[in-house]
Amino acid sequence: MAGQQFQYDDSGNTFFYFLTSFVGLIVIPATYYLWPRDQNAEQLRLKSLRRVHGRCLWYRLRLMKSQQSIVPTLKKAALLFGWAVFLFLAYKVSKLDREYQEYNPYEVLKLEAGASIAEIKKQYRVLSLKHHPDKGGDEAMFMKLAKAYSALTNEESRNNWEMYGNPDGPRVTSFGIALPAWIVDQKNSMLVLLVYGLAFMVILPVVVGTWWYRSIRYSGDQILINTTQLFMHFMYKTPTMNMKRLVMVLTAAFEFDPRSNKEAIIRPTDNIEVPQLIRELGNINVKKKEPPFCYPYSLKARVLLLTHLARMDVSENVEEDQRFVMKKCPALLQEIINVGCQLTMMATSRGGLRAPRLSSIENCMKLSQMVVQGLQEAKSPLLQLPHFEEEHLRYCISKKYKVRTLQDLVSLKDSDRRNMLRFLGEEKYEEVLAVLGSFPYINMETKLQVLDDEDSNNITAGSIVTVTVTLTRKRMSEMFEKEEDAPPSTEETNAEEQGDAKTNKTKVWQNKNKGAKKAAKSKKKKLTKKKPVTQQQAKGDKAKQANGNVAGNDVAAASKAEEDDLSDKGSESDEAEGNKDSPSERDEESDKQSDTEVDEIAGDDEEEWEALQQSIQRRERALLETKSKVTHPVYSLYFPEEKQEWWWLYIADRKEQTLVSMPNHVCTLKDTEELEVHEAKALMDNHPQWDIPETEEEEDDQEDSDGIEESEEDEEDND
Repeated sequence: MAGQQFQYDDSGNTFFYFLTSFVGLIVIPATYYLWPRDQNAEQLRLKSLRRVHGRCLWYRLRLMKSQQSIVPTLKKAALLFGWAVFLFLAYKVSKLDREYQEYNPYEVLKLEAGASIAEIKKQYRVLSLKHHPDKGGDEAMFMKLAKAYSALTNEESRNNWEMYGNPDGPRVTSFGIALPAWIVDQKNSMLVLLVYGLAFMVILPVVVGTWWYRSIRYSGDQILINTTQLFMHFMYKTPTMNMKRLVMVLTAAFEFDPRSNKEAIIRPTDNIEVPQLIRELGNINVKKKEPPFCYPYSLKARVLLLTHLARMDVSENVEEDQRFVMKKCPALLQEIINVGCQLTMMATSRGGLRAPRLSSIENCMKLSQMVVQGLQEAKSPLLQLPHFEEEHLRYCISKKYKVRTLQDLVSLKDSDRRNMLRFLGEEKYEEVLAVLGSFPYINMETKLQVLDDEDSNNITAGSIVTVTVTLTRKRMSEMFEKEEDAPPSTEETNAEEQGDAKTNKTKVWQNKNKGAKKAAKSKKKKLTKKKPVTQQQAKGDKAKQANGNVAGNDVAAASKAEEDDLSDKGSESDEAEGNKDSPSERDEESDKQSDTEVDEIAGDDEEEWEALQQSIQRRERALLETKSKVTHPVYSLYFPEEKQEWWWLYIADRKEQTLVSMPNHVCTLKDTEELEVHEAKALMDNHPQWDIPETEEEEDDQEDSDGIEESEEDEEDND
């Protein structure tokens, strides 16, 4: 039986194969993921956004970063160097000689296959005389000739060559290791052992440990677990959270603490600049001793957030720290909303727990908008537009125009809008219109269904209702175009005529109105008839209660058309019955009617089944597809980072101030998005972040939105 033998590469040739493969496995994926994207495409994108977003802070920072950054150049240089090494190794491998070649005695004797014994002996005699060691020939070559001659003339050697490929019989199986022999050399043993120990006992454990320590501190949304627990505690403690309290809870996040986040910085100049900003801001509840609101990092983050909302000028160091805080705020506010949803689900499923009020969750959404736009809660939304200052608002809120919102500004006629904004030059006015036209206008359509039911549109008590919402995004500029193209409506002309009538004789107008009312009453008495309530009319009443007057008017029109159809059908049936003479004809007619009713019911079932299948397919596609969260950039003058348009979609009970469905964070709305409201997922009973301490004092448990002001008054009294 043939033996086995392991040997290292003495020549070092096979090591190049291993090295080439190793470098290729690193360079090829690294190029795919790390190669800088086309800078020209990014420059073109920024150029297309310049007309609208040119004054935004994030836009100017992006331009500066693209001009000053050398990171893309370094990445390209490193990747090109890796490819140069890979190509060099590949070229080196291509030039290596093959160490293993199949043994062929005919090639050694330089004969053609199948040569006769006489030819073999003659050729061997010639070559042996030439390569004999006694005559100055090559001894190794002479040994090869003797071996080849024996393989072709000796019967046993010939059989071994034909069976094993070697005249001497089966050889030892050798396995080559693609590492050079100097690695196992005794002289280099200490060096090799040191490298192995450093790689596998120091570097690898440190890398894995660092990654693991970081991963267990953060949630899936890259929020510190300690921050989530902090939000859970204060959301449970204060179910009704006003804006001032929310700002304090937000800025107490551990992301702003240098001990938990190395990106956060406490500067020596903070002892001078932060108190000065506090004096400029006024009362921000500095004396409150409740931790962690009294900690320096929390106080600094609160001051930076409030100065951002007030649009105050700060120094360069403070501005850098302020940008860091602002970038973190949207994700932290989304985490507070998630925590509020979890507490609501826990209170609904378990009972005995206090769910956050709807106003608290909506304040989080409102504060997120305030942070992005850099506006205080009481400020006018018109200040989102460029070139608008506080002193310009008096032109908008005057009695003549009464423009207080962006929708009011859009609804004005172009001539009135230009006259109102006369304080702007022509270029600035065009920029304001371009920005206003880029703002989103959302159209929402809802559809309520009871799936797997005979009548999916009939909603009864206890039924599981599926709400399908279709969001359609349009630009405000489309509203401009519609207003310009739309002809004057008849309602406006009637209103103008009525206005003229009012300026004339008041008594005559009143008398005419009374006469019209009497005539309407008399006609109404003559036309009213009692009719059975149809199924569609009952649905119309429900829709009116759910959707308001708009849906009610539509359904009323549909029911009115149905009554007309029923009356027409009734007259036709009377005529048909009058023409019928025999009972057999009546039976045939009734059979036909029953068949048509069955066909209509079957057709409705097929439509509902197709709608259900389409809904299931949409869900499956939504699970498989990965949509981009890059939608439309938000126009934000003072936010330091490009922000995409995202939306919250939820169903709430305003009367009870509670959530009916959990807020759906819509991050993929580009043009149209269809969403469904699903049941809440099952809750975990033993999650560590839900361990809410029950030893809170009664006064702290009952703290609400007025708790901050009361604590301030108590502290002032104590002083």
